[in-house]
Amino acid sequence: MFAVISTGGKQYCVSEGQRVRVERLSAEVGDELSFDAMLIGGQEDSDTRIGTSGKPVGQVRATVCEHGRAKKIEVIKFKRRKDYRRTLGHRQQFTTVEIAGIDLPKAPAKKAPAKKAPAKQAADKKAPAKKTAAKKAPAKKAAADKAGEES
Repeated sequence: MFAVISTGGKQYCVSEGQRVRVERLSAEVGDELSFDAMLIGGQEDSDTRIGTSGKPVGQVRATVCEHGRAKKIEVIKFKRRKDYRRTLGHRQQFTTVEIAGIDLPKAPAKKAPAKKAPAKQAADKKAPAKKTAAKKAPAKKAAADKAGEES
């Protein structure tokens, strides 16, 4: 069973028992969470269900394992011969969660397609008449020509 969840502005493909590092969540270690923003879900060999925006497919249950900070990213700005050097750093905070379960509601039973009425013969139908667009006459330049002839 797999699912694609959305949290922290990112999307993660997860399966049961997997540990995933996500953006920092406001939950204590050991808390149970549920990700409702499940975009895709299903099993590898069977039907895969795809949700639409605002209508998730199912729910993913997870447990918070730890909080932490990633390795430092250094940003260096430098312009040669100008005596300009700037160094910045950033450590992104994260939360590690373990996926406890993926809940997919059962798919509604598909209805059998309705029987179609027999098609009528083509001779009975009349083709609609084509409408022709009225052609516009070119703009007259008579007023401009008369002004040129009089002078």
